[in-house]
Amino acid sequence: MTEAVEQLAIHKLPLDEIHRQGGALMGLRDGWSVPTSYGDSSAEYRAVREEGSTGLIELSSHARIEVSGAEAVQFLNGLVTNDMKTLADGAWMPAAFPTPQGRLIASTRVLRRQDSFLFLTETVSHASLLKTLERFTLAGDFHVKDLTGTLAQLSVQGASSSEVVGQVLGQEAGRVERLRAVELLWKERSVSVIRATHTAEDGFDLFIDAAQASLLWQELTAAGAKAFGFDALEILRIEAGLPRYGLDMDETNIVTEAGLDDAVSYTKGCYTGQEIIARIHWRGHVAKKLTGLVFDTEGNIERDAKIRTEADGKEIGRITSTTFSPHLKRTIALGYVKYDYLKPGTRVIVASGNEERGAIVTELPFVRGSWSDDAAPTETEGETGA
Repeated sequence: MTEAVEQLAIHKLPLDEIHRQGGALMGLRDGWSVPTSYGDSSAEYRAVREEGSTGLIELSSHARIEVSGAEAVQFLNGLVTNDMKTLADGAWMPAAFPTPQGRLIASTRVLRRQDSFLFLTETVSHASLLKTLERFTLAGDFHVKDLTGTLAQLSVQGASSSEVVGQVLGQEAGRVERLRAVELLWKERSVSVIRATHTAEDGFDLFIDAAQASLLWQELTAAGAKAFGFDALEILRIEAGLPRYGLDMDETNIVTEAGLDDAVSYTKGCYTGQEIIARIHWRGHVAKKLTGLVFDTEGNIERDAKIRTEADGKEIGRITSTTFSPHLKRTIALGYVKYDYLKPGTRVIVASGNEERGAIVTELPFVRGSWSDDAAPTETEGETGA
């Protein structure tokens, strides 16, 4: 492939120029040019994690797919793990798309906007989700529209995010409850707001026409939100114990192995892959599950490094994501561990390259930020990494 063709294949964010003007270091992630940092990832991390601070990131590289039509609920309910019939206008919920074998095609959030549904998923699962949905467009009154290129997605994250969102978009937006959405007009522009975390801190995802997103970004930064890049986001989401599609989960994993239990209804009836997922649920547990590990010493841990028992070296799992946690001041990882070894406090050995490192199995999340604060709204949600 020539260099010119390679350049054409790279997608740019709607706010690409604003990021560059702001000093962003751009990098390639899943086919998109995104800001990896604005020069100081540690400061960007603190802008989200520290009390009284607020971070701002553009997540327009994630996918946004709209589904509509009189038969939308009927078709969707046969495709996803959660109960679409219970999703009211102005609400959202987590949902997963499984294969007939119960394995994960895409982890999503789905927002109901009157007679249409907006599906939010990660960049890596964009194409497979779109293909799954489009198969039904000829089967009835079921319409699919990819809004990824026309609808921008900004995310405000941090303990003070509600104050910033309320200052810019109004108190109704700043007070929206979890699992709820608000549609509003802002400066004669349509904006959708959901309360959602990507970091274990309180947060909001904002959706606005891509051509109008720059003004919203500017006003959010003027209100005190600090831009942060994908390097800081990666540390924050691992500390929050949130799996990323393509790294911590993919089509080889049963939906519930990845900890997506909140995305599954066990009372809705039949859907693709339901029999496998229900059988595992009623059996009592999955064979392995995504969990956390905290290491005894610092050091680089390779992805797919083997997890072994401390006593006899038996292989019991593998590493999927690692980082150094500034909050814990320890190297941490996400990984799949067999059920019998999931008890928090279990000591294991991780073999990475020619080195072995001791670690302790721990519950997720590693960090319980303002999203877990008792002062926050009490409803809970399932996070998808979207």
